[in-house]
Amino acid sequence: MALLDGVAGAAYVGRGLATWRRRPGLMLLGAVPALLVLLVVLAALVALLVNLGDLVAWATPFADGWAEALRGLLRLGLGLLVLVGFLVLTSVTFTAATLAVGDPFYARIWRETEAWLGGPVPTSGLSAWRSVSDSLVLVALGLATALGVLLVGLLPVVGAVVGAVAGLAVSGWLLAGELLARPLEARGMDRVQRRDLLRGHRARVLGFGMATQACFLVPLGAVAVMPAAVVGATVLARDLLTRPTSPADPAQTSR
Repeated sequence: MALLDGVAGAAYVGRGLATWRRRPGLMLLGAVPALLVLLVVLAALVALLVNLGDLVAWATPFADGWAEALRGLLRLGLGLLVLVGFLVLTSVTFTAATLAVGDPFYARIWRETEAWLGGPVPTSGLSAWRSVSDSLVLVALGLATALGVLLVGLLPVVGAVVGAVAGLAVSGWLLAGELLARPLEARGMDRVQRRDLLRGHRARVLGFGMATQACFLVPLGAVAVMPAAVVGATVLARDLLTRPTSPADPAQTSR
């Protein structure tokens, strides 16, 4: 059941991508801020790659006296972990930054999607201060996740693989939460209420977030997928509010 819900969640990305065929002009507007933020991220990534060897060597002075093969293996693994941590961090901050930079564009995409789905477009929302504080909480969680991935990756043998998988899952969850924030905030739901709703549909939300995150890893994928993800999140938010929560979810059964 959880697997099917995860696949169903990933399908919302496809529903959003279909909007490129129906409203290409609108989606192109949403791609502009994503492209601008992506250029900044790529510049930071290039700077990191250029200095990664020196950074890893500086962080592991204790390995200078080790055998060359062992020292190289350690520093290669640590370098990969730094890159994974960077990707986890940027996956969260990218979404928050892109939504902030392109707020007028994504607000238009969101409103048109709500109108297309039918019914009145919700307008209550939260205060600007509450929205900013929620975004800061998300960025803090992104930093903590990146650090956690780095620490998990230090485990011998399986650390890098476990860290990468955990990073994808956690960053996908945070990414979904950020994308779902606007349509849920517009209905007056604060961060705690949104958290409870998402936990009640954990597999579906995680499937949507991980599928979006996986698309972001494709070169220029974030540019095409970001406006589509806004559409998909709007549709998903409506569906979550009308679907019964999973009775097996501990956040629900404990109440």
